[in-house]
Amino acid sequence: MIGLDTNILVRYLTQDDPSQSRRATELIEQRLSEDNPGFLSIVAMAEMAWVLERSYGFAAAKIADTIEQLLGTVEVVVEDEQEVFTAMIALKEGRGSFADALIGALGERAGCSVTVTFDQKALRLPGFALP
Repeated sequence: MIGLDTNILVRYLTQDDPSQSRRATELIEQRLSEDNPGFLSIVAMAEMAWVLERSYGFAAAKIADTIEQLLGTVEVVVEDEQEVFTAMIALKEGRGSFADALIGALGERAGCSVTVTFDQKALRLPGFALP
């Protein structure tokens, strides 16, 4: 298994740097396999969603589609896959940011009765409340 940092994913997805994008593409398309997958940590997934939105202007639906494709790729193992899926659905449905939904899903899995926040957007997600 090979760990993938956020910048590898971003170069692959955006193809914005000729040299780095080529190297990221070769890694993902030629070196990764079901027997030797790439590992995407929960941090890399959250950071990727943030970078794609803030730096590249990707719409929430496009980020959700990207996450969904990564979840369906046998050459990639996603940490906390079920929680990432739950957060992707919330993003796709416009209920909140990917990171907020991920925080809520991980809290729920850990047994939290509620996740408290001052973030008005996060309050639209199930399981969030004001303190």
